[in-house]
Amino acid sequence: MSCKVVLAQTISASFREELRDTIKSRNIRPKLVGFLANDDPAAAKYAEWTAKTCAESGVEFELRTCSRNDLEDKIVEANQDASVHGIMVYYPVFGDRQDQYLQNVVDVGKDVEGLHHKYVYNMYHNIRFLDQAQTKKCIIPCTPLGVVKVMEYVGVYNGILPYGNRLHGRIVTIINRSEIVGRPLAALLANDGAKVYSVDINGIQEFHRGVGLQLKKHEVSETTLKVEDVLPLSDVVITGVPTPSYKVPSNLLRDGVVCINFSTFKNFDGDEIKKKAAIYVPAVGKVTVAMLERNLVRLYDYQSQDRAGSA
Repeated sequence: MSCKVVLAQTISASFREELRDTIKSRNIRPKLVGFLANDDPAAAKYAEWTAKTCAESGVEFELRTCSRNDLEDKIVEANQDASVHGIMVYYPVFGDRQDQYLQNVVDVGKDVEGLHHKYVYNMYHNIRFLDQAQTKKCIIPCTPLGVVKVMEYVGVYNGILPYGNRLHGRIVTIINRSEIVGRPLAALLANDGAKVYSVDINGIQEFHRGVGLQLKKHEVSETTLKVEDVLPLSDVVITGVPTPSYKVPSNLLRDGVVCINFSTFKNFDGDEIKKKAAIYVPAVGKVTVAMLERNLVRLYDYQSQDRAGSA
């Protein structure tokens, strides 16, 4: 078979090596605090991965467990602790809008997950820097950023084109429109020039920057299209359906497609996908954790700049 299976471990290796070298050569020790206030086994697994990866990279990681009713106060304490450089919360906690509130309780200067409203607003409006001097890049949510890095690694992005337009002409379908991954990812890819079909149980939306990328930020259009309409058109198909029973119908995929799965479950049939795809990435978890550490080091530097500026 001609399909190339690319593992997240392979993609993350260069990022992790760069992180280790940066931390070691600069003799720094960024501290990340993770809060676990639920009984979700997936969250516990993610915390385990985070701890292991941080130990290997030289990042100090501290997992703090608490009840969900105490979580807000614990986050505020970490916000005020100068020894803490980054904060993350393992969601869901309440599983509703209260979780969105908690995302904004985390200090924007310590939000390694990029979930604070300021980062979300900037991402959707294609604002890539926090300051006018463009010295501080915005923090991007870890899994969407991880998928972007996967797409760069496998060559979907066209490096000849100007930064910000490097997906011009690409058609991408994302089967997931969650607020944590699917919708932010659609916005990121559309802002980079792709035409993105965003699929969920309510239908398909098209994210785009217009003909010739004439728009500065993406727009969203409602469509009457179905999955069987968009899959044959797509250069890239990305899935994040959180159920073991869902499988992408491989017969609808075009030959030579790039397929990326960020769900805990395998949304592609392993044997069938290899008959159609040129490149298949079955998981992105290790790239996600690498992006988390990358965001942490970036925030560490921003905090250092701020301290130096106020001295």
